[in-house]
Amino acid sequence: MQAIPTTRQTAPASIRQLFSYPFRIFFLSMTVLALLAVPLWVLQITGVMQLPLALPGLFWHQHEMLFGFLSAAIAGFLLTAVCVWTQTERTHGARLAVLWGVWLAGRLLLAFGAGLPDSLVFGVNLAFLPLVMLDAGWRIWQARQKRQLMILLVLGLLWLMQAGFLLRLDMAFSYGALIIALALISIIGGRITPAFTTGWLRNHGHDASSVRTNPALDMATLLAMLLLLAAFLTGWQTLAGAVAVAAGVLALARLAGWKGWLVRGEPLLWILHLSILWVPAALLLLGGTLLAGWPSGAWSHAAGTGAAACLILGVIARVSLGHTGRPLVLPKGMAAAFVAIHLAALIRVLTAFDLIPWHPGIGSSTLLWLFAFGMFLYRYTGILASPRPDGKTG
Repeated sequence: MQAIPTTRQTAPASIRQLFSYPFRIFFLSMTVLALLAVPLWVLQITGVMQLPLALPGLFWHQHEMLFGFLSAAIAGFLLTAVCVWTQTERTHGARLAVLWGVWLAGRLLLAFGAGLPDSLVFGVNLAFLPLVMLDAGWRIWQARQKRQLMILLVLGLLWLMQAGFLLRLDMAFSYGALIIALALISIIGGRITPAFTTGWLRNHGHDASSVRTNPALDMATLLAMLLLLAAFLTGWQTLAGAVAVAAGVLALARLAGWKGWLVRGEPLLWILHLSILWVPAALLLLGGTLLAGWPSGAWSHAAGTGAAACLILGVIARVSLGHTGRPLVLPKGMAAAFVAIHLAALIRVLTAFDLIPWHPGIGSSTLLWLFAFGMFLYRYTGILASPRPDGKTG
């Protein structure tokens, strides 16, 4: 007999629902930013249009991808996950709206704030990550979960890179932020990817014992990335290059233990493994940049588009289903979106090496990026803005 839906289950999508849990509003807003910021940047550099940017064009693009797009993804994931980890009440309603408002104000001020005082533009933008850290840190402290403090440490370093970038307009800080992003991906990815893989294999009657994690290797990889950051920022180029190669090898060995090929038939899992594979690729490319003069655009786009954007798309596709009480069944078209975002990263890296002409490379990678995040917006807006079908809160 078919169950009769409750009023809660059939309630329409609403803006209010977006503020019932951090992942809802931040995943949706992050996606809209991804769909606006990249084409606006292409229009800027091709001279088609000029926005009244508060920063020079290249610095605006780098900031919005690193500290606008990435920070929203971090806020949506972390403030949702930390409530589960610590069993505390979620951030929602007016409190969440204020936090989101700070993030949105930062985007608007940078895009249209030419002529405004730097203290206003920079101050608003530098307020967001500390507010996220304060919310998450209070919960972690209350639950005495020392294991989570490493995430806060890495976020603190990311904020320092943002401050240095805005105050000095030095690309070394944006590159430092990319290294920190790789470290954060390694921490979060190292927790969820092997666990999800093991669970899927068991649920489908496969042997999950071959999937292994190595805490010592995990720590060595993270420490190598932190040493890389220090060497890079202090200008020890040869040392930084050598450490980048070592960190890449460690990251690759770590990933091999997770046996990603065993879940090649599940898009919600292979997207995680394939995305994290960009971490060692980016580190090895960085080593080539520092030691052999390879183009910096290769490693930076392997890190930003490959590792960060690809993993973000994979994670938000899964979290948005699981935390809204829906089956982990990927909506139609999203597997193609996963392929598209990886192709966008690959083409952008090849373009940096001049293996693809600049205009076709930029154009095709941009279209693939827009397709990937456009598909998420199309398939997930209703999910994110609608109540849980099981009637539960959140």
